[in-house]
Amino acid sequence: MNDKKMWIIISAVSGFTAVAIGAFGAHGLREKLSAEMLEVYKTGVLYQFIHTIVLLILSLTDFIKTKIASIFFLLGIIIFSFSLYIYSTSGIHFFAMITPVGGVCFLIGWFWIIVEAIRKKVPK
Repeated sequence: MNDKKMWIIISAVSGFTAVAIGAFGAHGLREKLSAEMLEVYKTGVLYQFIHTIVLLILSLTDFIKTKIASIFFLLGIIIFSFSLYIYSTSGIHFFAMITPVGGVCFLIGWFWIIVEAIRKKVPK
């Protein structure tokens, strides 16, 4: 399987998961979580959706090299979003403490896009 196809599939799985987790939170957790924890959960869903869309766009473009950015966005989704899902539903503070690591992964992914765009030589 080539990289482009693999990243499209990863993006689709992440998008599917974001919809399922978001729907579960909206319908299954509304009565079970405090308003504050429901907001934490929603933040995880929002960031997963945003970075899933970016992953899909990166997998469809040939303008810049995107593999490193894609890896960091995927790590960010896993660490940031899923730590928020687990923290908000379990209350285990360890997961809230590792969430910033996922945020740093997102930042590295965005930074890498900047680096690759600057490096790109556009024909005149």
